[in-house]
Amino acid sequence: MQIEDLQAKLGETIGSSDWFDIGQDRINRFADATDDHQFIHVDPEQAKDSPFGQTIAHGFLTLSMLAPFLEKGFPRPELEMTVNYGFEKVRFIAPVKSGRRIRGHF
Repeated sequence: MQIEDLQAKLGETIGSSDWFDIGQDRINRFADATDDHQFIHVDPEQAKDSPFGQTIAHGFLTLSMLAPFLEKGFPRPELEMTVNYGFEKVRFIAPVKSGRRIRGHF
């Protein structure tokens, strides 16, 4: 696939990734990797009293899942290499509760 082929598909669905489990173990490992141990992510007992009723994934954890989403669900154009340049706008509009599954849809 060439980059022009992707441009021609603007507005179309071109693929979906596999589902990924976002369990408490993954959330805890992300907290350890980032030193972000806020109770809403890592303390199921205290998180019960939060507006979410349980622990939720870090927003940056869900954002970091873009790499495997792209690997599994996005047709790769014939490029020598890709580099993450950044994002124009990123918002976390809904929490991902522990035990849920997420996937990328392109």
